[in-house]
Amino acid sequence: MTIREFKMPDVGEGLTEAEILKWFVQPGDTVTDGQVVCEVETAKAAVELPIPFDGVVHALLFEEGTTVDVGQVIISVQTGPAGEEAAAAEVPATVTAPAAAPAPAQAEEPAAAARQPVLVGYGVSQASTKRRPRKAAGDMAAQNGTAAPAVVPAQPAAAQLVAAAAQNGTAAPAAAGAARALAKPPVRKLAKDLGIDLATVVPTGDGGVVTREDVHAAAAAAIAPQVAAPAAAAPAPVQAPAEVAPQAAPAQAGRETRIPVKGVRKVTAQAMVGSAFTAPHVTEFITFDVTRTMKLVQELKEDPDLAGLRINPLLLIAKAVLVAIRRNPDVNASWDEAAQEIVLKHYVNLGIAAATPRGLIVPNIKDAHAKTLRELSESLSELVATARDGKTSPADMQNGTLTLTNVGVFGVDTGTPILNPGESAILAVGAIKLQPWAHKGKVKPRQVTTLALSFDHRLIDGELGSRFLADIAAVLEHPRRLVTWA
Repeated sequence: MTIREFKMPDVGEGLTEAEILKWFVQPGDTVTDGQVVCEVETAKAAVELPIPFDGVVHALLFEEGTTVDVGQVIISVQTGPAGEEAAAAEVPATVTAPAAAPAPAQAEEPAAAARQPVLVGYGVSQASTKRRPRKAAGDMAAQNGTAAPAVVPAQPAAAQLVAAAAQNGTAAPAAAGAARALAKPPVRKLAKDLGIDLATVVPTGDGGVVTREDVHAAAAAAIAPQVAAPAAAAPAPVQAPAEVAPQAAPAQAGRETRIPVKGVRKVTAQAMVGSAFTAPHVTEFITFDVTRTMKLVQELKEDPDLAGLRINPLLLIAKAVLVAIRRNPDVNASWDEAAQEIVLKHYVNLGIAAATPRGLIVPNIKDAHAKTLRELSESLSELVATARDGKTSPADMQNGTLTLTNVGVFGVDTGTPILNPGESAILAVGAIKLQPWAHKGKVKPRQVTTLALSFDHRLIDGELGSRFLADIAAVLEHPRRLVTWA
């Protein structure tokens, strides 16, 4: 039997970690090369990971919801003849010391026997009743970021201690050389978050392994004031009134909820702080009549040549931005701090801010300047659908030049958007509302909206930014300019 390991890949060009969202396989399942085994969320998007070889799932090294560093083993797969797998099943796994550490005499004796490759930091031994000290197991798990797929049953004396401790409601005293309790990395993290010392937790898992339920039970017990603090001391008689704990704990727990900052939310926060304190922002506003554009949207929806396409105001606003960039090409640039240069872009990767269940992301339409109205509509529809499904790839969010954010869908008039890092400008589109407006010398109800343009003042001065924003409004006020200015 051969155990092959699949490590967390770098799915986002330099990302260092990813959270396991969902496992699609379980131990014992057969997998084939290219089969998706799990979905992970990086700092930029959710990505499905295919396994690169055939076999039977041996172990899942991390639970769902665990954040794993790139390069750590997340799943192991058995490959080879079924007969070898059956034979290997009879040999119990045990913990071995790291390669750099000197091996005890007991481990050197069976060295002549062929060793079977298993998970990083673990091996197979012929000894069925001996186990390395627990300290070594805990240290190995911490160093390798993995959990042992199988553990040798505890020695009879240790088993009696655990059983006696379970009956008395206390933690078993630590044996010589067993300073750290056996627990998987997610369980250790849970204990750390809850402030629970694993050495004081009564293990109920196979082979004396501490489970998540054990940690939760210890945390619940710690809330009550009558629980004695030292694990080795005899439990003290209950003196406090029984009703004290039920009153205090729920009230405290219900007043606040803490949500870990990770994934898309974490990177968005870092990017916004970096952008706000790096690029000097200037925001300008313009309010104007878009009645003609709204009529054009309706006409395009009824055009049989555009049947099946998604036609909406954002499509024409995007087209107006592209026309305005063509008239003001200097706005399409970036600032190279290292080289102290302004980099003019002769292409437009138009970003579209999208709200998703996992947070705000900004995928962009590559080479939007070269697309026809039909192609732009198709790209917008695909971009939005992919973002809502959480399937946007990291490549789709890189190398943007300018972004659109539509706050009007929430009924908001306008705002002061923050630049997407590395880009020159961002345009916020406000709600389009029927308002009284002076038109041809009379006050009439007209469709009116407000645009807000934030730009990097290192790249775009006030004159250029004002012309750019005015051109966008001019196109949308008189949409025939989509043709005459193109």
